[in-house]
Amino acid sequence: MTTDSVPAGADPRRLLSDVRALAHRVRLDQRLTWVALLVLAVATFVAIPFDYVGMDVRCVNGGSECQFSRDGVLYYWPAALLIAYTAIAFCYVRAARARGLGARVLPYALTGAALAVVFTTVWLLARVYLADPPTEPFPGWVMVLDRLVAPAGTIGVALLVLARLERNVALLVFTLGYLAVVLVPIDFGWTIHSSVRAEFIPQQVINGVVLLLGAAGFAIARRRQR
Repeated sequence: MTTDSVPAGADPRRLLSDVRALAHRVRLDQRLTWVALLVLAVATFVAIPFDYVGMDVRCVNGGSECQFSRDGVLYYWPAALLIAYTAIAFCYVRAARARGLGARVLPYALTGAALAVVFTTVWLLARVYLADPPTEPFPGWVMVLDRLVAPAGTIGVALLVLARLERNVALLVFTLGYLAVVLVPIDFGWTIHSSVRAEFIPQQVINGVVLLLGAAGFAIARRRQR
């Protein structure tokens, strides 16, 4: 706080403009969007070997019919997401304190952690109630919901919260694009049919690349703003 008086001839509109400019600058200094996206991209890429090795595949009729259970997802993602959001929150708080600012990242980190719990609970319930998978394919809306509560989907939902906290329109646009890639899903024609274990890899790699490109883009934009 300061006790300096405002000059009598000061233009109120200019003062208001200066206050708004300062508030905008503070919001920019609080943003570490690229750090969040980079941490989530790393978590996405590291998940691939866990998912591949941890997948339980059972084939019959000479391998023509296979059932699989992605146990590796449950072994890796709950802990990985909690660690990732803790690391993101730590980076935000440390950077904010270095600048003498407050950090708004806590609601985002708590949302991410809560969604990790939701994802784990839903997948465990699905394993209990779908012990014998149905012979008919699920409706499209069920598959979209399944992708939304999967780790990649919950990452996107939590990023929407971060975009709101940071008032970051660019992050909002990026997140909507990321969710489109995850929920549609968009694989750009890249598929692997040689192994049941490897069929998920293209989409996982694409999700990670989108997050990585987003991290690079926001890092470059932040550097230019300085």
